[in-house]
Amino acid sequence: MRANSGSDEQGRSFTERGRRAQIVAATVEAIVDLGYPKASFGQIAQRAGLSSTGMISYHFENKAELMRQVAVSVYGTAEELVGTRVVAADTARGQLRAFIEASVDFYRTHHRELRALTEILINHRDDQPVMPLHQRDIGALEELFRAGQRTGEFRDFDPHVMAVAVRHALDGVAMRLGTEIETDADSYARELVTTFDLATQARQEES
Repeated sequence: MRANSGSDEQGRSFTERGRRAQIVAATVEAIVDLGYPKASFGQIAQRAGLSSTGMISYHFENKAELMRQVAVSVYGTAEELVGTRVVAADTARGQLRAFIEASVDFYRTHHRELRALTEILINHRDDQPVMPLHQRDIGALEELFRAGQRTGEFRDFDPHVMAVAVRHALDGVAMRLGTEIETDADSYARELVTTFDLATQARQEES
């Protein structure tokens, strides 16, 4: 009999949550070291220090469910770290700056998790795709842009289109930092902040 399925961890015991987190961390290492196709339960169990793959099967129904949980874990960590800095800003422009800067900081400090997530997004094939998790960022950015338009901080533009543009620009930085950790992350953050500040501000500053 396996543990309760699904991505909601709140109904699980402390021991179950700890074991699942251990397996998720080992999965990240296996994907980064071997690539998604070769990240078998056997390889994951070895990295997690488990005596058999049965412990993985107890907590995760199959590889697809485990990979979804890896994605949920990475996104959850990012949302917590980025969200704290965004809510601390008191203007829409400040929140946009904080979102971009904090996102790039996360990419810099969690590059192995990002490499694993990229592999999952590219290779994952299932009837419950992990990509909808990515849509939460776009929805949050749309709301941020609408709020800034209401206060007059942002010009009139399509919030969805701009949100997708920001999200995809950050995705490009994430992929670069995930494979080239010596990349100057500060430079990317600075240029993206400037680019989207100029693209969204209500009026150009007069020289």
